[in-house]
Amino acid sequence: MLVIVAPGQGAQTPGFLEPWLADPVFESRLHWLSAVAGLDLGHYGTQADADTIRDTAIAQPLLVASSLLAALAVFPQPADAFTKVGAVAGHSVGEIAAAAGTGVLTAEQAMVLVRERGKAMAAAAAQTATSMTAVLGGDRDEVLAKLAEHGLTPANDNGPGQIVAAGTVEELAALAADPPAKSRLIPLSVAGAFHTKHMEPAVHTLAGYATAISTHDPRTRLISNRDGQVVHDGQDVLRRLVTQVNAPVRWDLCMQTMADLEVTGILELPPAGTLTGIARRALKGVETFALKTPDQLDDARAFVDKHGSPSEIDASPTWRLLVAPMKGIFTRSGQVLRESGDTVEAGEVVAKVKSLRDELDVKAPHGGIVVEWLVEEGDPVAPGQPLVRLHPNGASS
Repeated sequence: MLVIVAPGQGAQTPGFLEPWLADPVFESRLHWLSAVAGLDLGHYGTQADADTIRDTAIAQPLLVASSLLAALAVFPQPADAFTKVGAVAGHSVGEIAAAAGTGVLTAEQAMVLVRERGKAMAAAAAQTATSMTAVLGGDRDEVLAKLAEHGLTPANDNGPGQIVAAGTVEELAALAADPPAKSRLIPLSVAGAFHTKHMEPAVHTLAGYATAISTHDPRTRLISNRDGQVVHDGQDVLRRLVTQVNAPVRWDLCMQTMADLEVTGILELPPAGTLTGIARRALKGVETFALKTPDQLDDARAFVDKHGSPSEIDASPTWRLLVAPMKGIFTRSGQVLRESGDTVEAGEVVAKVKSLRDELDVKAPHGGIVVEWLVEEGDPVAPGQPLVRLHPNGASS
């Protein structure tokens, strides 16, 4: 199975888009997304220095645009992606690119959302002197306890031996003076404490915009930063994009879901390297491909062909699939066990998935009529596996 991942803020480097702009099609598309974002992304991706593109209001639209356009370069016919891509994920702001790539948002909606996200997060960061520090190594439980002791948030949990602490500069200074045992601290050059309570004002801003955004359900598995679950309701994806701004990025759980899916290949969109580097340490035996420049496109397509498999949820829009949010054991649930022909109400719990560490409800976000159950009671299910087909009824379509 193939997973495509989009990197988050901090991955950008000066001039990383320069080789891509030799392609007039890429250049034209970037010009369009620049118009939507109200920024000259071509300039920022080719000529701006590191300090300039570190600005949150610039970095975030630049990253989302580069991921979206590189994905189009890999798949000139976008629908072809759903015959190859088994799952998609994005780290932090990269999740907006992932949402657009799976069809939840249009490219234009994604650029407006990320434009306002970047501006709102930059404004929130300006209210208090905050920053982030990478904590490498150490015992995980001891690291988390030490962060809590100093009032810090594990804003990025990137798997074994890599947690990013975020908080005020005073809290980070206290951590530097009292680090967890057997760990190494690396202060990060960022504009603020992202994915913490300090970003609460940005959440309120984005929540206001979100009420006007229409969505579609993902056409392939979309792995959520919040908890590593596969999310198959477009409005739920949008809610998660908003609330993720002040919630930790659980990339460790995203990678656990990739492992549960038995992923064989991970392709990272530009500016690539960060997420494939993490994957090489955490997902032993999984092949990775960091797409950095357009001269790699033929090799990237060969990588896609090698690992690709069709999406199980790229279904006709007249059917609504409910899918497993995680790996576990399927069990039907509810006050009434629904059978073919029965009506399911919006928000009704129709099943549960149980794992060793959790038990999650499977709800029907829009309701409908049960067409068929696709699994049996007690079956083991994989993340994103279709469980039941619902046909929209007149009230919920």
